[in-house]
Amino acid sequence: MPQSDTVNRRLVLAARPRGLPTPAHFRLEEGAVPAPAEGQVLLRTLYLSLDPYMRQLMDEVAPIYAASVPLGQPMVGGTVNRVVASKHPRFRAGELVLGNAGWQDYALSDGQDLMPLGEMARPSLALGALGMPAFTAHVGLLDIGQPRPGETVVVAAATGAVGAMVGQIARLKGARVVGIAGGADKCRHAVDVLGFDACLDRHDPALAERLAAACPKGIDVYFENVGGPVFDAVLPLFNIGARVPVCGHIADYNADGETQGTNRLPLLMASLLQKRIRMQGFVILDHYGERFEAFRREMGDWIERGEVRPMEDIVEGLEHAPAGFIGLLQGRNFGKRVVRVADEN
Repeated sequence: MPQSDTVNRRLVLAARPRGLPTPAHFRLEEGAVPAPAEGQVLLRTLYLSLDPYMRQLMDEVAPIYAASVPLGQPMVGGTVNRVVASKHPRFRAGELVLGNAGWQDYALSDGQDLMPLGEMARPSLALGALGMPAFTAHVGLLDIGQPRPGETVVVAAATGAVGAMVGQIARLKGARVVGIAGGADKCRHAVDVLGFDACLDRHDPALAERLAAACPKGIDVYFENVGGPVFDAVLPLFNIGARVPVCGHIADYNADGETQGTNRLPLLMASLLQKRIRMQGFVILDHYGERFEAFRREMGDWIERGEVRPMEDIVEGLEHAPAGFIGLLQGRNFGKRVVRVADEN
């Protein structure tokens, strides 16, 4: 279903899910393309980012750092856009920008949330390896994890948008990197392409034993973005003074009511105390003003020199965004999942 010059397709939140979303929780609507008022720009969406945090915003009570998506309104999301028309002094028609147009073909903006991108050979990277996921990896690992040469760094969802970047940055800093991923193909990619020292299948019933064998000197840094049974396997292996950046816990995002499973709190509290562990949550929105440009320069240099390899998982067509998002929550993505909404021109 190609993008139209006159029709604005929007994928809106039709109902609030309990547990894993289904296609019935989204509704495709069509309307007229809006016209910009004075001080506004009209954006055409080229690429749409799909990210786990969007699941939390589908709930009536969302995380304190963002508002819930209202029923009947477009799902939120980062986007790469072309400026179609501008009545704003800082933007011109034809310009490529990073925005937040959400799950729709066209959107209006007052310019406050837009970042000029210039012309990029791969504009979609602004949503992944040169955007929020890699920035999350960069800030969390280097500010909180602070890996030192020879230390052991473990990261779950190792071939996901954030985890793949965490492992590659840790490798550049001289650490030994152990990934955890969903399936043999992903684990092979982490080792053979991304340069991890080892990668384990999270579905393996013997994960805890295999992780202990892969980390004979214990774990110095664990980048937490999953939670659940993976954290159960990691927790006993922390060294004294371990650091744990926490950017997410996707294993719990689709929980229907109370999170089920083992009560980890007593062991966690004892481990934090006895092993002097630093476990710190962070929200990447807090760091854009002071850090983002420096990150983009450093990451751009690493990519240009071939020291970091971007991973993208492209979904074709806005109408397939719901299926792509549901698959992301099930761990079916291989790299940063991005929807190609329209051609770049």
